Amino acid sequence: MRPSQHPGRHHLLWLHEAAWQRLQQDSVDERQRASLAHWQRMRWPVVVRRTDVDARADELCVGIALPPDVQGNKPRIALRVAPQEVAASRAPFLLRDIVAARLGGLPSSWPAGLAELQQHMERAGIALSVFGSLAWQAVTAEPYLRASSDIDLLFCPRSRSQLEGGVRLLAWQAMFLPLDGEIVFPDGAAVSWKEWRQVAVLGAGDLGQVLVKRANRVALERVGSLMAALPQEVQPCAA
Repeated sequence: MRPSQHPGRHHLLWLHEAAWQRLQQDSVDERQRASLAHWQRMRWPVVVRRTDVDARADELCVGIALPPDVQGNKPRIALRVAPQEVAASRAPFLLRDIVAARLGGLPSSWPAGLAELQQHMERAGIALSVFGSLAWQAVTAEPYLRASSDIDLLFCPRSRSQLEGGVRLLAWQAMFLPLDGEIVFPDGAAVSWKEWRQVAVLGAGDLGQVLVKRANRVALERVGSLMAALPQEVQPCAA
């Protein structure tokens, strides 16, 4: 990966062996070193997180979420790596891949509900990605999910009409599944889809403000300015 290539939040990164060795040497916590060594042995990825305010321009802020402990706490390890320490990367897994894989260990009501959600979104031309506990369980096969877990989804609309339709479908399916997650706009701005619905659809509309997560900051922004980044309809591909 070249230094100019900074992957977005929730992307998966596989590290070179030398990077894992450096991270373990830099760690002062014995349990954290053991977790890092286990991650290295299993060849599991780290995940891109929001950039720390004191991070250098040539650092990638990444992290690991460990499986929940007996109290339900999910320990997290925050790390920083250089772009040249990344061996491979990929965007978050698509929901359709999770559904097709018939992932084990899901709460009993989830498989049918996720399949139905995927069918509705596919008919609408919308591709959803997953992050959070569902993604970690898909990557590691470790037991991250519980009956109380949320299903974290990323929705990247390509038009205003697709945004409206996607939020409507998410709200409908959320009556049957514990859906959560973010709308991600073309410039990387991420907004909770539930907050967006509350403000943009049920509230003040274009004049309302929502909490926006960007790569290196979090701030309130107007709904109208975010909508302006989207065309009214999906543009057809050039012949």
